[in-house]
Amino acid sequence: MKNILVVGAGGQIGIELIPHLQKLYGEDHVIAADIKDEMCEKLKSMAITEQFDALDVKAYSQVVKKYQIDSIYNLVALLSATGEKNPQLAWQVNIGALLNSLELAKEYSCALFTPSSIGAFGLDTPHQNTPQDTIMRPGTIYGVCKVTGELLSDYYYARFGVDTRSVRFPGIISNGALPGGGTTDYAVEIFYEAIKNKHFTCPLPADSYLDMLYMPDALNACTQLMEADPAKLKHRNSFNVTAMSFCPADLYADIKKRMPEFTMDYQINPIMKEIAASWPDSMDDSCARQEWGWNPVWDRQMMVDDMLRAISAKMSAL
Repeated sequence: MKNILVVGAGGQIGIELIPHLQKLYGEDHVIAADIKDEMCEKLKSMAITEQFDALDVKAYSQVVKKYQIDSIYNLVALLSATGEKNPQLAWQVNIGALLNSLELAKEYSCALFTPSSIGAFGLDTPHQNTPQDTIMRPGTIYGVCKVTGELLSDYYYARFGVDTRSVRFPGIISNGALPGGGTTDYAVEIFYEAIKNKHFTCPLPADSYLDMLYMPDALNACTQLMEADPAKLKHRNSFNVTAMSFCPADLYADIKKRMPEFTMDYQINPIMKEIAASWPDSMDDSCARQEWGWNPVWDRQMMVDDMLRAISAKMSAL
């Protein structure tokens, strides 16, 4: 049985990836790690937990050795909108954690998953049915880090034989942990505001189309790719994955059908607007489908129903 370390486990993906991995590999084989006190306290109720800074390679190495780790999920990142506020910190955190993960994966023969993002694309990228292999000239430090990460991961695979794999996540919608400073966060926040206040002020223009993925599909993308036959992988870092593409006006209409009293207005965030405009409207994920059987389950209507149900239940329990 594999021993798996999830670094940056307290974020939006990690909080839900931990129980997903536990179901597949067993509770004693999944180690959660984060740097923040409050995140680690939350994680301790879910899994074996270690607290360390992923930029501290010595502390990171001690945990990999302690648990004889076979696979690392490196989820450490400052997201797009947050990164623009402090580009130097974004580079330091995103690339520093990745380099340490790559070096430790090389030293201890671990497989390594590090998610990339639609943020790796830019204004010059084809925005409709964005190809797997295309021009990548991002206009954000987050995107620059993601392109760098893809190239570094491919380099460590080609040069040192490190089993690196990743997907380019679109916006991820979930009812677990709140997102933390991404451009697509509105697609989560809108549900909380609809249920709590019956009103949402959207930071993106009504017609900003972006790819999205519901969390259960995102989790399956991680583990399906990591379990895929390496002989079939022509691409490794990184695969386009998506399930749906919509704009704020579409999502508002979907919620209003179910909640007629719901209203929405717009207060455009210029940085988020610029970032969203540089990202694909829709991605071609045929390579992921062909090479490792990617096949998302959740569509937009199913997602909207489930989000409203889950968040209503969460609010009622408070």
